[in-house]
Amino acid sequence: MEVKIESSWKKVLKEEFEKEYFKNLSAKVRQAYLTDSIFPPPPLVFNAFNLCPFDKVKVVIIGQDPYHGRGQAHGLCFSVNDGVAVPPSLKNIYKEIKSDLGIDVPASGNLERWAKQGVLLLNATLTVKEATAGAHQGWGWEEFTDATIKKISDEKEGVVFMLWGRYAQNKSALIDESKHLILKAPHPSPLSAYSGWFGSKHFSQANTYLESHGKEPIDW
Repeated sequence: MEVKIESSWKKVLKEEFEKEYFKNLSAKVRQAYLTDSIFPPPPLVFNAFNLCPFDKVKVVIIGQDPYHGRGQAHGLCFSVNDGVAVPPSLKNIYKEIKSDLGIDVPASGNLERWAKQGVLLLNATLTVKEATAGAHQGWGWEEFTDATIKKISDEKEGVVFMLWGRYAQNKSALIDESKHLILKAPHPSPLSAYSGWFGSKHFSQANTYLESHGKEPIDW
């Protein structure tokens, strides 16, 4: 089966695309797009990969599910299209960046500029049904994105993994902490942001680590 994904990822994840679970997942997702309103649009399912090639990955941020409101999701976790209201969690991410680095809060919630600098904005599940959070969890996406995280851990060095909330933090089992920096904090959602998200200073910590490994810091 031909998967339309950026060439370096196609090579790195070749074995996954050939596995039975991925073939079943592809068939199920393809059918869902034919019968339901599914987000993001088909060309943007692998947007996080297409904007951030494997060899460019410096930071990995892990989300859970795409936004399920019309016009929001475009394949990058926490990010929304230009012109879409900035979601509450992303507002809190921006507030923490302002507090941590003094960077003014942007008007747009589009994080493509992060992706193009080497930030892989990876949702654990890459598709969702409109107005139905978690609709495609358990379909096989998690197996695919876990394999992605493990490939980055195994084949790269000096990557920063930002794990926000318990769901993302459970992914630390896939990451070799002797080769990478793992930063953990509560989820930036308004429900948990005041229990340790604010003041976590992940963005300055990430840049300090990247620079100490001879890499360009991220312009957050």
